[in-house]
This record gives sequence, C-alpha cells and structure tokens, in this order.
Amino acid sequence: MAIHQILRRSLSAGKRSSSTRKDVPKGHFAVYVGQSDKKRFVIPVSYLNHPLFQDLLCQAEEEYGFDHPMGGLTLPCNEDLFMDLTSRLERTR
Repeated sequence: MAIHQILRRSLSAGKRSSSTRKDVPKGHFAVYVGQSDKKRFVIPVSYLNHPLFQDLLCQAEEEYGFDHPMGGLTLPCNEDLFMDLTSRLERTR
C-alpha cells in the first residue's frame, strides 16, 4: 500500500476529534511516539518523502496495521529515537 494511503487512513481516523485537528497547521500531520506513554508530535508532510521516515512508516504498518488506537499515526519507536530522526530530517530540508 502506498504511503499516502497509509497517511490518509490514519488521518481519517483522527477526524473523529475536532479539537485535535485544530492544532495541526496546513502541511503538517500528527504522530504519536513512545513505548508506553504516547507523546503527540506535529510534523511537516514533507517528511513523508524521506527514506528514513518511510522506513519508520513501514515498521508502523507491520506493528500496528492500519488501526491506530490513538486516532492518528502511531510510530513504533521511543521519543529519543524520533527526536534524533526528526532533527536529521530537518537538516536535510
């Protein structure tokens, strides 16, 4: 399945909560990261094009399928790894 379809399914699940959508600016989307306590991050859609982020999306698909309990995209990594990844992606933008 294409990455855009993964995102579309995740975002459509998140539309159930209008208060959550309001704080996501255009061109961004919310993801949930963490092992037990999930923390929400709002990141640029442009990250979807990066191979490192695409690998993380494939891992999310394998681990969670398309039913994300948080109502958004849940990524299977800890917060420190995610922060490291996003700082690398930010430098390549």
